Amino acid sequence: MFYGVELTSRLLLGTAQYPSPAVLNEAIAASGTEVITVSLRREGADGAAFRRLLAGSGCRILPNTAGCHTAREAITTAQMAREVFGTPWIKLEVIGHADTLQPDPFALVEAARVLCADGFEVFPYTTEDLIVGEKLLEAGCQVLMPWGAPIGSGQGLRNIEGLRTMRAHFRDVPLVIDAGIGAPSQAAQAMELGFDAVLLNTAVAKALDPVGMARAFSEAVAAGKRAHDAGLMPHRNMAEASTPFFGMAELLA
Repeated sequence: MFYGVELTSRLLLGTAQYPSPAVLNEAIAASGTEVITVSLRREGADGAAFRRLLAGSGCRILPNTAGCHTAREAITTAQMAREVFGTPWIKLEVIGHADTLQPDPFALVEAARVLCADGFEVFPYTTEDLIVGEKLLEAGCQVLMPWGAPIGSGQGLRNIEGLRTMRAHFRDVPLVIDAGIGAPSQAAQAMELGFDAVLLNTAVAKALDPVGMARAFSEAVAAGKRAHDAGLMPHRNMAEASTPFFGMAELLA
């Protein structure tokens, strides 16, 4: 549940880089998602047509501040997005490093504080840093969106222990893995760790068959969630036989 909104799908899907609007529309349907992200900066001359396509999907729109590098720039973009899309939801990105696209934690917290005070319901793109997470919650965020790996890299979950620690620390906070997921197996792994949802874009949009990949991610996220709820077996340092010794036949020489 995000800001009082209960969803049935745990896959959030980005809308950039698809080969055509028709393929995007089919991929959204195949994914079963109920939330799609869009950057205000992608609007351009065909912005109205693109908004109509998104509205026709029936999904909730999560605008994002992609490409912003300062708190002020992100705040202004968020305010514009609220006017354009008519929603208080905003995925807050404030990029601090040009190569890794790692978020700037200081500007991120600053922008989150201003936007939350202004009535926005903020989904901050952050790292797995616990201190930054605490500061974002203090600023008014009710969701945290740590990266799995750099945006568009497809590397999956690079810091498993850090993410596991974050999940244990923020037990009652919705956590969404955002960025770096490149394969359905990686999305399933995130859900097996106990995360609440996965947000991805490039892995679907750039696939040879985006529609088929969207469906695969939908199934992987659902499978990972079921596995977590069922209780995964713990790792062991040594082998443990699955067949008991009790009751085995004793052969006499």
